[in-house]
Amino acid sequence: MLEGLVVIVTGASKGIGRGIAEYLVDQGVKLTVTSRKRERIEAAAAELRDRGGDVLAVAGSVGSQDHAIEVVDRTVERWGTVDGLVANAQSFRPTMPLLEVDESDMDVLFDTGPKGTLWFMQAVHPHMAAKGRGRIITFGTNVGITGGPGYGPYGAAKESIRSLTRTAAREWGCDGITVNCVNPASVAHRAPPDDDPDRLASYKALFDNHPMGRDGDPVSDIAPVIGFLLSDASQYVTGETFQVDGGGLMRP
Repeated sequence: MLEGLVVIVTGASKGIGRGIAEYLVDQGVKLTVTSRKRERIEAAAAELRDRGGDVLAVAGSVGSQDHAIEVVDRTVERWGTVDGLVANAQSFRPTMPLLEVDESDMDVLFDTGPKGTLWFMQAVHPHMAAKGRGRIITFGTNVGITGGPGYGPYGAAKESIRSLTRTAAREWGCDGITVNCVNPASVAHRAPPDDDPDRLASYKALFDNHPMGRDGDPVSDIAPVIGFLLSDASQYVTGETFQVDGGGLMRP
C-alpha cells in the first residue's frame, strides 16, 4: 500500500515524527527526514537505515522557507518525485498565561508552526500537481480546540495550521492533492514533565476520565493513521481533522 512512495517527514528526530518515520520505513517508504539539529537527525537516519530504510537526512530550521525548498529539491534530486509530506515539526514554548506571552513567544510558535508548514506545502505542491497525485498531512492539537490554559500561543499556532489545511484542500483538490490534519495524543516523549507544574497538571489531566485511559504510542497508534492518509485508500478524504487521541476530546 505504501511501498515505493517518497515521503518527507519533518521533526523526525524524536517523538511522534520519529515514530512515524520508523513505521514508514518498515512499510518500504523512501524517506526524507528533517530536524533542526544535525547530529540528532543524522543519528535518527542512521538508525532508520539499520531498519532497512532508504533514508535522506537534511538538517535545518522548519521556519525557513529556504530550508523547505532545499529539502524538497534534494528529495526530488534523489528519487525524482515526492508523494507525501508529513509536516510534523513545531517548536514548543513553556506554558504561560496569556498575559505573560511576549512577541518572541508568538514569533517562535508561528514561524515554526503555520509558516513552516506552509513553506513545505508550497514547496511540494508543483511536484505533486505535475503528476496529479499528492498527500499532505499537517498536525494540530486538542488544546487548540479546548483552549487549554497555558497553551494559548501553541494552540493558536496549531489552529492556524488547521485553517491552512482546509484552504489547501479546497484550492489543490483539483490537482489530485489531499490535505488533512491529525490531532494526536502522544506526549510520552516529553514525560514525565515534572519540571513544569502546569505541564505536569495537563499531563495528568489528559488521562482523567479518558475513554482508553492511556497515552498514544507514536508507532502503533499514531503512525498507522498517517499511513492511511498517505495511501490511495484516502484518495477521497480531504480537508478533515482526525482526532487520533483515544477519544480524549470527548472528556467532559
